[in-house]
Amino acid sequence: MSGARDTTEETPPDRVTIEHVARKAGVSIATVSRVLNGRYGVAPDTIAKVQAVIADLGYESSLVARSMRSRRTNLIGIIVADLEPFSAELLKGAARALHDTDYELIVYSGTGRPEHKAGWERRFLSRLHGTLTDGTILVTPTVVDVQGDVPVVAVDPHAGPSDLPTVDSQNLEGAATATEYLIGLGHRRIGFLAGRPDLESARLREEGYRRALAEAGIDFDPELVKVGGYAPETAREAARQLLSLEDRPTAIFAANDLSAITTMEVAQSAGLRIPRDLSVIGFDNIPESALTDPPLTTIDQSIQDMGWEAARLLISLIEKPDEVDEVHVRLPTKLVVRQSCTNPD
Repeated sequence: MSGARDTTEETPPDRVTIEHVARKAGVSIATVSRVLNGRYGVAPDTIAKVQAVIADLGYESSLVARSMRSRRTNLIGIIVADLEPFSAELLKGAARALHDTDYELIVYSGTGRPEHKAGWERRFLSRLHGTLTDGTILVTPTVVDVQGDVPVVAVDPHAGPSDLPTVDSQNLEGAATATEYLIGLGHRRIGFLAGRPDLESARLREEGYRRALAEAGIDFDPELVKVGGYAPETAREAARQLLSLEDRPTAIFAANDLSAITTMEVAQSAGLRIPRDLSVIGFDNIPESALTDPPLTTIDQSIQDMGWEAARLLISLIEKPDEVDEVHVRLPTKLVVRQSCTNPD
């Protein structure tokens, strides 16, 4: 029909390709490729024209193509078993570390499915390594004997530090500080809600609890230790067991904040007042700990700083591996006093 308009150039394609850029800029595909790769032989005004078209069309070269050309994707992967408060805070720290770099972040989550409980990192690494990421951060991995051609940093690995570069915190010292704080308030019957038995961090936190009791001359009572497992669904029953004891504890140290918050909920539903009837202290200092009623006293293990350190260490391993001296980073912990603890009656 006469008068009909050709809208080919006006309607952007579903996926912009290098051919689209070349056609709109009026240059060859080879010229666009030279501009993308910063090669010589292209006039400045042509470079400006091609770059303007790239911005206008929103063109992005594929990660695979970028990797094949430069052997770099400038992507850092973070693999987590599940997205929960700990991993969410760690992601914030890692993202902050990349603000002034050319790297971007890609997150791969197993969503906590049972089939991802053991050896999940090996399967996920095989999907990310090679053409997708330049390096990967593993969060609380179950194994650390992973193989690959790109750098890997483990955060809080299950078995503790190994030959793999790691970032963790002072779990033993932090737990001892929490227990000592309760002892200093006058508590002698202190319950402990332990973490997951397969995690080195959980073992160290229980060791810190026991050590503080011993140094204060308080006998260890196994009846006061229950496995909370770091998760609300398992911590709830463990907290009930502690609070159902005939001689119940006057204070409970939970090995992470989620378990501590669950303990407070169980206690309050049983008619106990926090902290008048029961003092509760946690470990992590996730944002939710400051929002409880009353706000939770806890041990801050600087989760965001762990993510920051892991990302900075990984970038160093990618760019200047021969200049990296320290591949095992342990961050300090500190007591954050709020309103969930007081002297026993």
